[in-house]
This record gives sequence, C-alpha cells and structure tokens, in this order.
Amino acid sequence: MKERQVFINGRFVPEHEAKVSIYDSALMFGDMVFEMTRSFNKEQFKLQDHLERLYASIKYVHIPIDMSMKEMEEHIYETIDKNDPLFKKDDEHRVMINVSRGLLSLYQDVVGVEKGPNLIIADFPLRWTVASMGPLYNSGINAVIPSQRAIPASLLEPKVKNRSRMHYLMANIEVSNYAGENNWALLLDPDGFIAEGTGDNFFMVKDGKIITPEPRNILRGVSRKYVIEELAPQLGLPCIEKNIEIYDVVTADEAFFTGTPFCILPVTSINNMQIGSGKMGPVTKKLLDTWGQNVGVDIITQIKKFGLSKKPGAMNAASPYSFKQKK
Repeated sequence: MKERQVFINGRFVPEHEAKVSIYDSALMFGDMVFEMTRSFNKEQFKLQDHLERLYASIKYVHIPIDMSMKEMEEHIYETIDKNDPLFKKDDEHRVMINVSRGLLSLYQDVVGVEKGPNLIIADFPLRWTVASMGPLYNSGINAVIPSQRAIPASLLEPKVKNRSRMHYLMANIEVSNYAGENNWALLLDPDGFIAEGTGDNFFMVKDGKIITPEPRNILRGVSRKYVIEELAPQLGLPCIEKNIEIYDVVTADEAFFTGTPFCILPVTSINNMQIGSGKMGPVTKKLLDTWGQNVGVDIITQIKKFGLSKKPGAMNAASPYSFKQKK
C-alpha cells in the first residue's frame, strides 16, 4: 500500500479517491458533524469522549446513522491499523471522523449517488496540524477580540461539533489583519463575556485558581474536560466555570488555550496587553508537564521536533490564521 486509505460507508478507498457528491447535504448546508482525535505514542487519547460527543451531535441534528458507537470505534482502529505502516516511527495519528446526512430527497434517484448518511474516517499525521506551533510555547499567543461574536445556543447550538463554521472563519480573517504575529481569535458571547477561540477553549489563572468560561455558549472541548475533571484535581488546583470579562483576562496571572492537537498553549497577551509575566505561567507549565507525564510524551519537545520536519517555503493557500494570497 503506497497511499493512505480512507474508510467511507463500509469500504476503504485510496485517499485521493475519497469524495462526497456535490449534492451532499454537507456541501449544501454545512450539514455535517465531526470529531478529530490524536494519539500519544500512537495510542488514541480520550477516544471514548470524542465518540460520545460525536453521537450526541448526531442525535441532536437527527442524522439517521445505523452504526453503534462500538462499531464506529472498531472502524476507527481498523483505519489506524491499515494506515500505520505509512506513518513515520515518531508520527502520531490524527483521526478525522465526518458524518453527513447525505443526499436530500430532492436529489435522490436523480444523480445516481448512494443514498443515506455518509461516514468518513480519515487518518493523517498529527505533524500536519502542529508543525508550526512549536515557537508558541516560548512566545505565547496574543488573543485578539474580533468584532465577530460567538453564536449563542439560543441561535445555533455550539455544543454540537459541526462544519457550519463561517463565524469562526470570519473571526480568523479579521484577526489575520491585526498587526504583529501569533494572533489568535478569542470570541465574546453576545453578552460581552469571553466564550472560546475558533477551535480551542480558553482558561485563565488568578490567585492559584483556574478559571474558564461557563459552558453554555461554547463547544465543550475534550481537552477542556480533561483539564477540569482530571488534571486540575490531580494537582489539587481549584477550577471554576464562570463568566469572564476582558478586564479579568488583562489582570489575570496567566492564561492558556486548550485543544486536541496541541493540548495546551500559553496565552501571554490579549489585544497586545500583557498577561502576567508575558510568558508561560507556572500553573500552565505544571498542567502541561503533568499531561505529558500522564501520556508518556514530552508534548513541547514532540511538537517542536515536528516543526523541524516542516517543508521550507510558504504554500500558496490560506491557513487557519492567514488569508493573504501568497505568490
């Protein structure tokens, strides 16, 4: 096998042949839910939590998928096993699970495409996602508040992990034009409280307490849950969910983002106003070190090493954080 294989509706196809119809509801409406996982030492991390959230999303949006969670898990591991021979020894598996509604009735029996929901399981090296993030553990992120607000649950349920993410994109486009480097969007909810990043959750530390936004208007991240329910208790650190204002962040001792691919990244300023010492804080470092000890991986070293294998030169395409056309 010379090419990664993708699981689609019960069969494996070469990655370049993995397709959905132009009439799929995912393309028509962004009508797709998904999860993305990662491994440590090629062992999947919190896969059950990801699957539980995926099936909650499937239920909420009424996609009639005929597959149990256990069967889904088996197909994920089948996909990983099939692709692992093509991975480098130090690679980690980044699994992407997409579930769409498929063709709407208007297009069935017209275009000759298989009916029913589409389940797609892809597996690619984690280094693709994190290769450029190594320097952020030293510099930290400048969180920028864009004009784009988080969409509240009263309008579109953010706890459903879905592909209808234009508001995230618009926030990133705005922030990409902000002066300086390492700028990541941090959205406010309609009431002006800190909500979330565009694919990551936010935490701050004040007087030894870890504080994170209330979960009503955010995607409740798997990494967020791990920090709140496991890491913080393991270290004897109180963790509080509450409304956070920009003022609170500016006057915090430290701050960080959590996300599946990078685990934890320090946030060292907000709108270019320094947070704490302007470097990764001791609580953030302790959480990250303990996470690494728990999974048997030096997380910072691994991600920085992935950065060394990054191909030189800039690609002529947008990234999640840059939208300027490159020549």
